[in-house]
Amino acid sequence: MTTAPDQSSKNASQHGFAPLAIDRIKGAQRANQIAIYLIYAAIFAFMVFGTIASIKMFHDNQLLYRLFFNLPYILIALTIPMTLYDAFIIYRYRLNQASMVVMTIGVSSIILIGGLLFADTAWLGLASWLGVAFLFKVSFKRFFDFLEVDEDEITETADD
Repeated sequence: MTTAPDQSSKNASQHGFAPLAIDRIKGAQRANQIAIYLIYAAIFAFMVFGTIASIKMFHDNQLLYRLFFNLPYILIALTIPMTLYDAFIIYRYRLNQASMVVMTIGVSSIILIGGLLFADTAWLGLASWLGVAFLFKVSFKRFFDFLEVDEDEITETADD
């Protein structure tokens, strides 16, 4: 049977963040890192397949054209669910201003949907999703830097 002092030592929170919340935020940070890797892969695929497709002997190759044209779109589109999850976590735990989270997701969504409906293209909307993952990366970094600095300050004041 656990007593009240035992429970408080097991469930110690850091600045009002429960250990479960910190684990969720770490999971969202990992998902955001995967999204950033997909963005890098999309940029790399665009450069490589675009360069190869521009060589004269590959001008008529439909496979290279499809890889050059569609693969970056697909890779960026795969990041959208991950960044939406990250946005929910950031909004839920107030790691960034709520207006910033709503604005970045809202503007990116409006540009993507507007481009698909009215301009018959997704490139500008998907390009706006590139910045969302990097903005969230900074939010996660600031949060964990805050937790580290505070732990260091607590140990320094305890030693004095």
